[in-house]
Amino acid sequence: MLNDEKWKVHNSKGVGRVVVTKKLPGVKWLEILARSGYRVDVSTSTDILSIGEIVSAIGDNCSGVIGQLTEVWGEELFSALEKAGGKVYSNYAVGYNNVDVGAATRHGICVGNTPGVLTETTAEMAVALTFSAARRVVEADRFTRRGKFNGWLPDIFLGELLYGKTVGVIGAGRIGTAYARMMVEGHKMNLVYYDLYRNSALEDYVAAYADFLKSRGEQPVACIRAENVEEVLQTADLVSLHPVLDETTRHLINAERLKRMKRNAILINASRGPLIDEDALVHHCRNNPDFRAGLDVFENEPELKPGLSELDNVVIVPHLGSATIWTRQSMAILAAGNVAGILMGYPAWKGENILTFLEDSPPEAAPSIVNSEDMGIPEYAG
Repeated sequence: MLNDEKWKVHNSKGVGRVVVTKKLPGVKWLEILARSGYRVDVSTSTDILSIGEIVSAIGDNCSGVIGQLTEVWGEELFSALEKAGGKVYSNYAVGYNNVDVGAATRHGICVGNTPGVLTETTAEMAVALTFSAARRVVEADRFTRRGKFNGWLPDIFLGELLYGKTVGVIGAGRIGTAYARMMVEGHKMNLVYYDLYRNSALEDYVAAYADFLKSRGEQPVACIRAENVEEVLQTADLVSLHPVLDETTRHLINAERLKRMKRNAILINASRGPLIDEDALVHHCRNNPDFRAGLDVFENEPELKPGLSELDNVVIVPHLGSATIWTRQSMAILAAGNVAGILMGYPAWKGENILTFLEDSPPEAAPSIVNSEDMGIPEYAG
């Protein structure tokens, strides 16, 4: 039996049961699950639930779960969900490195995620961190609030001009591409990027933009695909991280690579915390006061490595990459659509336009099931 003080029940007469480990924004996602005939048990706690607490919430009767990136979904949880009669788990995130998809598949559990609605939102957060760090916004805000501003001075809080300089992007997927375009288009920055695969669409876009600038009598921009990470770090005035997190990218930015960056470079991470060796970053920022960083994610989130919060040349925010009203509500709708779709026997959506699921009459399909082929879920045929 769930602790009523920590859980809120919706559609109590539903024939099945879906557990949601955090309160989600909006109401449409709840309506989707209720219309599908399911009772919905939502955790009201702001704490990260332990594996034991989630197992207890699943109990012996649970059709599906919507969980969080902060939870580790592996053998124990998927085993418990299978025993409770569950068929589907959806991560309330586009990434799912917290999910053992193989374990889910072995236990007959479909795994969903929420892609396609975070791209521009997360890229904009990286841009916000970029300028907060470059122009020392947080330092200046704190200084002003403390009553220390006694008038304009020529040398107060001097930052870095980014216009016309070089932006480096490591990981040129959807979010990395969106960020690159924002910085190139908005601030006439040259681009150097590294990705395992050439991003021809991005290169063509920058080339077309360069032609446009030339046609207006302005200095054109350039785009170069680097041979390796080191080339990006050595060349760029600003580096933003956007690769997937796996064993090859864990501590991608370490002490040695930090030394390769320019003395007054800016490092941005709105992707995954463990991409950076946080201890090395603290040491580097302490010893290089003109170096700046902007972090939305952390290595051992929500904990910060000792010394990080004391550094004036580091901007830190609490994992806000997707934190716009539209995006977070859209993620909830997609997560609910994944759970309801599988439980209702719908096929898996493979189309490009996932935004169709945000409309009033969405397709009768599960929006994004990452192991649909292994689970034998047919593809939506229209």
